[in-house]
Amino acid sequence: MCGRFSLFESIDSLQEQFNFEYYGDLDPRYNIAPGQDILTVFHNGEGREGVKMRWGFIPFWADDEKIGYKMINARAETVDEKASFKNALKKRRCLILTDGFYEWKKEGNQKQPFRFGMKDKKPFALAGLWENWSKNGKEITSCTIITTAPNDVTRNVHDRMPVILPEDKMEMWLDRSMDKTDEIKKLLVPYQAELMDCYEVSTAINSAKNEGEDLILPINSL
Repeated sequence: MCGRFSLFESIDSLQEQFNFEYYGDLDPRYNIAPGQDILTVFHNGEGREGVKMRWGFIPFWADDEKIGYKMINARAETVDEKASFKNALKKRRCLILTDGFYEWKKEGNQKQPFRFGMKDKKPFALAGLWENWSKNGKEITSCTIITTAPNDVTRNVHDRMPVILPEDKMEMWLDRSMDKTDEIKKLLVPYQAELMDCYEVSTAINSAKNEGEDLILPINSL
């Protein structure tokens, strides 16, 4: 699964890299957790637009918004079969921007957190789905991160990794006219391991209450 990530790049830099319009502020975050609002990018019919959505997918038919905490991820292998996700896969795809994500490796009775990112240190885009939900006058736009099998970098830590979209595949992912499930699913594969980096970080990341640049430092430099 993917249950924690960061995004501290400036909004101007992100807009330049991913070519989207955004109206609002964006605070640097080093420990983003489920249930929080996160930056996403979707195609609004005219171009790419950045909006904040709640992390944790709430199906439009759900009675309770709390179901979102159980749906922070969608499995690539079955995303087109699940009632919650299959319509969104065809019509409501988005990018979820990040500069690194965390996974935990069990070592004895302890779980050691690791940070994963790109060797070039640049932000990257995760494949996401989004949905609008409303009930009793309350409206929420929510999203989920799609996960897939691990690559050679993530395999030693976890048996899943988020789907990272290469730059040349983002346009197809956001294309609202593309609704061929078989073609869409071809994008949901492990990212090139040779482009990624991984290192251990402090267990301070375990608490979603903790924030700050120290969380992304390798523990051997603390």
